[in-house]
Amino acid sequence: MRIQIINGPNINLLGKREPSIYGSVTFEDYLAELRKKYADVQIDYFQSNIEGELIDKIQQVGFDVDGIILNAGAYTHTSIALQDAIRSVISLMYMPARLFVMCP
Repeated sequence: MRIQIINGPNINLLGKREPSIYGSVTFEDYLAELRKKYADVQIDYFQSNIEGELIDKIQQVGFDVDGIILNAGAYTHTSIALQDAIRSVISLMYMPARLFVMCP
């Protein structure tokens, strides 16, 4: 099984940005934990602060992976283009719910 994690704006600052709110653990730390816990799953990772790059990645991998975990950050509330990209590939995917629970 192959899963693509796509993170949007400012997720690259986890562990540094407002640790009193977001904690001191980086996403790379979470990713290492995920890969260890789900060693039988290929987990690929991509992060960008640029909306178009997120769309490009969804289109690039959306027909080849078994699932995408997307944290679009602020774009979650504003991006019709991301919504359209997701809809273009989502009908081909199935993701076990257990993989949505990334880390405590």
